[in-house]
Amino acid sequence: MKRRTGQDPSVTRNWKPATQAVRGGTARSEFGETSEALFLTSGYAYDCAGDAAARFAGEQAGMTYSRLQNPTVEMLEQRIALLEGAEACRTMATGMAAMTAALLCQVSQGDHIVQGRAAFGSCRWLTDSLLPRFGVTTTTIDARDPQQFEDAIRPNTKIFFFETPANPTMDVVDLEAVCAIARKHGIVTVVDNAFATPALQRPMEFGADVVAYSATKMMDGQGRVLAGAVCGTEDFITNTLLPFTRNTGPTLSAFNAWVVLKGLETLDLRIRRQSENALKVGSFLEGRVPRVNFPALPSHPQHALFMRQMAAAGPIFSFELDGGRAQAHALLDGLELIDISNNIGDSRSLMTHPSSTTHSGLAEEKRLEMGVVEGMIRINVGLEDADDLIADLDQALRGAGL
Repeated sequence: MKRRTGQDPSVTRNWKPATQAVRGGTARSEFGETSEALFLTSGYAYDCAGDAAARFAGEQAGMTYSRLQNPTVEMLEQRIALLEGAEACRTMATGMAAMTAALLCQVSQGDHIVQGRAAFGSCRWLTDSLLPRFGVTTTTIDARDPQQFEDAIRPNTKIFFFETPANPTMDVVDLEAVCAIARKHGIVTVVDNAFATPALQRPMEFGADVVAYSATKMMDGQGRVLAGAVCGTEDFITNTLLPFTRNTGPTLSAFNAWVVLKGLETLDLRIRRQSENALKVGSFLEGRVPRVNFPALPSHPQHALFMRQMAAAGPIFSFELDGGRAQAHALLDGLELIDISNNIGDSRSLMTHPSSTTHSGLAEEKRLEMGVVEGMIRINVGLEDADDLIADLDQALRGAGL
């Protein structure tokens, strides 16, 4: 039946990504709507008590409660799974809910995690502060060197956890090499792919087991809602992740799911145009500031690796000034077009000072360990004309003495 075509795997898995991003997962109601329907309901009615009992027993197909299932949310989960090339996906209320669930659902007291040093501040708090309270230890390594993953393995190592490119240093991890090490030792790889999205990088093609997202970023892409997602095998999502989320409740709202569905329709167009703009802006900055951390630039030490595993570099990168926090703040205060904001993935250009915002909750020694120095600024390059962005940066740089 045509109104169910978007949910037929025998059809949708043969579609190209651009088609999947627009039509994947779509299930039309009896009204035949062309845009995905927004189901704002917390519960569902049953024709009889026996049907209710059968659904709760898993003997009858159907929905029971929107903490577990919602038609709009399920459409988004199927669409993300298709784009990722994963068997299944489970969405969450936020990106950090996704990261937390992806780890907590599979560790117990006495387990060990190996994580990349460069990560979002809240991810580091999760592994460095929260998990140790429950007897889960973490070894932090420089994820740019695959051998450090191998060397950090213990008999109780359960997970390799890293992001690539990393926030905000833009470290690139060799997915194929690290995932091969994990597979050899029976370790699960959990990859934060929020900066790239499946439009630019699909970690499962390189052997990753679990891929997690802040869908707040590029997937929505317009700074409107919060959302997260975890992709993996059907067995992992159903038997490991779902029992955790069913009982802890990091549920994505139907409205936010609907907004992200709309964002996915233009993801490929946006992220590629923003990548082009970012390369122009990064090339300009390379001649004006001491250091630019952007894998798309040939000068980046991991440029060749980036070229092997990503279709484009995305809109986000960082650069460093020698004048520390004072000069970084002066530059930000001099901006006229670009907004000062800690969000990323937006269609608007945004800049922030990680040491005093996104990573301010970490001790200075941990920030320095991660490579987040006081003179670092992170930029999200939007869809504006690149020449206008360069002009704004030029005048702000001059105002900051550069």
